[in-house]
Amino acid sequence: MQLTQKIRIFPTSGQEVVLLDLSEKCRLIYNFALSERREAYVNEVDGINCIKQQNDLPKIKEEYPEYKMVFSKVLQYTLRTLDADYKSFIALRKSGDEDANPPHFKGKKYFTTMCYNQSGFKVEKGKISLSHKHPSGEKLTFTISDEFEFDEVKQVTVFCKDSNYYVSIIYEKPTPEYENNELYQAFDLGVKKQTAVNSKGKFIEFPNQRPDKYWDKTIRELQSRRDHCKKHSRKWKKLNRIHNKCNRKSANQLKDAQHKLSHKIVNNTKANTIILGDISPKKMCQINKHQKGLHKSLQNTGTISRLTGFLTYKASLVGKRVIEISEVDTTKTCCICGNKKDMPLKQRRYKCDCGNDIDRDENSSVNIMLRYLSTNGLWTAYWHFVSNLRHTGLAIVSHSQEALSSKPSEVLGYV
Repeated sequence: MQLTQKIRIFPTSGQEVVLLDLSEKCRLIYNFALSERREAYVNEVDGINCIKQQNDLPKIKEEYPEYKMVFSKVLQYTLRTLDADYKSFIALRKSGDEDANPPHFKGKKYFTTMCYNQSGFKVEKGKISLSHKHPSGEKLTFTISDEFEFDEVKQVTVFCKDSNYYVSIIYEKPTPEYENNELYQAFDLGVKKQTAVNSKGKFIEFPNQRPDKYWDKTIRELQSRRDHCKKHSRKWKKLNRIHNKCNRKSANQLKDAQHKLSHKIVNNTKANTIILGDISPKKMCQINKHQKGLHKSLQNTGTISRLTGFLTYKASLVGKRVIEISEVDTTKTCCICGNKKDMPLKQRRYKCDCGNDIDRDENSSVNIMLRYLSTNGLWTAYWHFVSNLRHTGLAIVSHSQEALSSKPSEVLGYV
């Protein structure tokens, strides 16, 4: 498994000059290549792609020797970044989005991220060195903490954020082999809480910490005060700086809370198989476009999607597996009799004519577990789970009809 470690570096004044010069050359290469791609797109000229532009780099270095100071793969990766940006623009246009715009040119104050892929770097315990041929001869060797040890480094990226410099190291991390211990835990992911049920029929809830709620009022007030000032005035710049700082704190605290929550979930379950409902926050927001509160909690926060990613890689590190399956109608379906009915979000308990009265998230987690076990033909685990649920008062009549109608294609795959 490949993981990424972000480390702050403290370059000297001489090293900072070298980094800025190298970044400037990458910025110019990006802009020149973007201009060529835009012109080819307008004139409908074929053959202008990433490979062609990479093959032109030796000619550019002969004509402009100053580009020789940048490590070759850094320039190549800059063109690959442009290619990815441009392909995204083309895909949006082909899908019918006429408002999609091509990538923008990078301004003079923009620090272009430099990527050393597979070579051009040396990572040792306590320091990291980067290759270049700057006329000053200043070496780009930075001290890092001894606590960081990497077995096999794949890539090193240098970037600047808020006037601070960082290196991002992608390295290979060995993971234990997955073993199925025939214990399962199914989760219904939500904005306020994560509800789970295990093979023994026991329910558990993990509340979501929402530090963004604490910062919302402050951020709105700062934004209102800033927008009443003349743009780029002294007061506008001051309020904008404070506004951005509060936004960063809110995002960092939410990310930290999700790291801790995913670590707690993975390390406090005996099941080696964790089942999650595959949901799309984008599609959820399209169901009812007037639920502004829900939309704000789902979009641009990573409340669900990012937590799924954290659970996936943290589970792999300890030899467990996270599987995503379709959770269509799991909230609307009664986990006892299988009948369906509409469940608006404000309705927090599922009450069925068969007598089932259960929390809506618990009902959904049971349906996710039953769907996974039946779809994959794990009938022994299926009936053990049903039997264990009866001890909790949930006397499930039969899901065999759903199991027979389910197809393996309903399982979206391993993550």
